[in-house]
Amino acid sequence: MRHPIKHCIITWAGITFLWLCITVEFPREIEDDQIAMLVEGQGGGYGSSKSQKPLEDWETISLKYTEKMQRRRKTWLTVGLTAASQQDQKGLLYTLFSLFRSSSKAERKRLTVLVHLADSDLAWLSETMAHLSRLFSPQILAGQLLVIHAPADTYPAVDEQDQAHGGKVYSKQNIDHAFLMSFARNLSDYFLLLEDNIFCAPNFITHIRSKVAAMKGHPWALLEFSNMGFLGKLFHSRDLPLVAHFLLLFHKEKPLARMIAHFRTLLTQESPILCQPFLFYHRMSYPISEDKDRPGHRQSPGSPDNPPASVYTNMNVFSVHFPWEAYTLDESFFWTYNVSIENHLTVILNHPMNLSRVQVLTGSIVDGANALEKGQVELGYNPQGTPQHCTTFILLGHLLEGQMDQKIFMKSMGYHVSCVRLVAKSSQKGGLMIRHIYLWEEKPQM
Repeated sequence: MRHPIKHCIITWAGITFLWLCITVEFPREIEDDQIAMLVEGQGGGYGSSKSQKPLEDWETISLKYTEKMQRRRKTWLTVGLTAASQQDQKGLLYTLFSLFRSSSKAERKRLTVLVHLADSDLAWLSETMAHLSRLFSPQILAGQLLVIHAPADTYPAVDEQDQAHGGKVYSKQNIDHAFLMSFARNLSDYFLLLEDNIFCAPNFITHIRSKVAAMKGHPWALLEFSNMGFLGKLFHSRDLPLVAHFLLLFHKEKPLARMIAHFRTLLTQESPILCQPFLFYHRMSYPISEDKDRPGHRQSPGSPDNPPASVYTNMNVFSVHFPWEAYTLDESFFWTYNVSIENHLTVILNHPMNLSRVQVLTGSIVDGANALEKGQVELGYNPQGTPQHCTTFILLGHLLEGQMDQKIFMKSMGYHVSCVRLVAKSSQKGGLMIRHIYLWEEKPQM
């Protein structure tokens, strides 16, 4: 083992310095359950619209909060995630909105959401706490949303040799989550690990409870409700101290997702247990219309362009998965059901483009379920009207097993394209997942 044990001991001791910052303010945006618990206090350095307490009050606040937490009613599920200033701040707010809006009042009584603000940037901490206290006061006061922070001096140093092999990034991520899991160990029976900037399927708590009930009598260490990284991993809370200690001991070795997979095998669960349908998906960090103009934005070679556009459909639309999510460059998707013949989803480009390639993917990434059984892709031209619609369409290709990936060899067909339309050519009962519509622009010859 390359890492001194004293670093692990120092880091483990740092857990005792976790502290909560809450300002009391009632918003109009969210209706929630009756207030069940009141926790007051503001840590030094965060700032508040109501008051600031000096630095020496940190220990007093932490002690009082810990005493209240020990008397707190234990819930069935804790959802934990970390956030930092390098991430899009709106991503945390979107995630929290999705968590609470995707849960019924009865489900929220079984839920605790724990957020670790894992950053030493005081301006970001203050701003983030102001947003959370303004938008989620009912959940905070009801004890459904808890916010913690570990001071920067509790993190062990990473030497230059480790930094060269990515150890610094691994270390920060693993220790962030070790703190998160250590704090969560007595909050509930189960712990669900999420990433920032995601959205949740409706009634995800009920789905998870059903799966846990179905697994009764079958020992498991980890259930996976997503196949992306460490998103959607469910643990027994009794295992959290072991997971946290494991992350602290080997915090420089591997990324968090690989550490969790290795820990699962140490608890004698050799194979992953993927629970479908998946309940958690990444959402885009900024609107498509701003994507290409975003400062510092870089695309990988060969990646789709998806120029700015609007998306509309005559299929059924629900309040969770929207048509535009089929056109994003992340893992979000459009979900509908009971498709009729000639139903379509259409991308209308803000400006006509010269396209070289179009890819359409439908169905689950794991098993292909809920793919479009019979459909085709068309290119549209000559937009008219307000809102605009294309008056002429040309067939580009048919879907095979719910997918199509086609380069456009006829230049005249790919030039001045204003619309890309996916059309159902037969009625289809049950669900339909339109995962991606990817477009590539024709690049000028150099």
